[in-house]
Amino acid sequence: MQSLLNPLGPAAGEIASLAWLLFAGGGAILALVVLLALQAVFAPRAWLARPWFVVAGGVVLPVAVLSALLVYTVRPMRAMGGADARPAALEIEVTAHQWWWRVRYLGSQGQIDFETANEIRIPAGMPVQVHLRSADVIHSFWVPNLAGKVDMVPGRTTRIRLEADNPGTFRGQCAEYCGGPHARMALYVIAEEGARFETWRIAQRTPATRSNEVFASRCAACHAIRGTGASGQLGPDLTHVASRLSLGAGTLRNDATTLSGWIASGQHVKPGNLMPSFEHLPARELQSVAVYLSGLQ
Repeated sequence: MQSLLNPLGPAAGEIASLAWLLFAGGGAILALVVLLALQAVFAPRAWLARPWFVVAGGVVLPVAVLSALLVYTVRPMRAMGGADARPAALEIEVTAHQWWWRVRYLGSQGQIDFETANEIRIPAGMPVQVHLRSADVIHSFWVPNLAGKVDMVPGRTTRIRLEADNPGTFRGQCAEYCGGPHARMALYVIAEEGARFETWRIAQRTPATRSNEVFASRCAACHAIRGTGASGQLGPDLTHVASRLSLGAGTLRNDATTLSGWIASGQHVKPGNLMPSFEHLPARELQSVAVYLSGLQ
């Protein structure tokens, strides 16, 4: 369930507690105002119009309540930004593009370890620091089950800390309208047990062992596959694309059938995305690329 009221991480838990507090406080204040309004209409009381009551209800009470809320919100904001004593177990750089996510895992010195797209895998129960950037317009990174919402502004780096209490798959999305197929710009965060995550990380570092002639001639200008001559940077890195849950930034489930459809007619599936459809290619060439990519585990 993609909901901030279903927290599955420490930062999300703080935000959910704040939300419930606001719901309860807002409901109580609404009930009080309705009660006073009914009393003013049906049982007028002179004290309702006295200056001291107006000042108390219109100035003192709002200032006191809002000041208390301001202090209370510092804790969840600090938790979301990573201002706790524990060092991050992992650092990741996420760059938002129209309309997909470039994900780079960083080494101990801040160097790029490997690159993937539209999917973030993290070790469960461990804090992960995510550096957020935008390559074009303002985007917003939001995985509500794990943390709050942080804008991604061109020319700036913002940060968020992700941590999942237990293994699981959590859906996120761009929460700032960024034009075109914004509504189809999703991502998944997958939390795994430590050993399973390390196995995945080792596999991701491994380059591809074979290339494909059709892919090299038709797709390599935009996409990279490490270990081959394909080194395009306009689109997602496809080195291990078959291991990902989705295609088109959460648009389709990733399997051989949907992969063929996405290559042939991506503009019908996700209108406005920057990858052209390839319906004009011979069926055997389309099938060749789909089979090749579906083998890149």
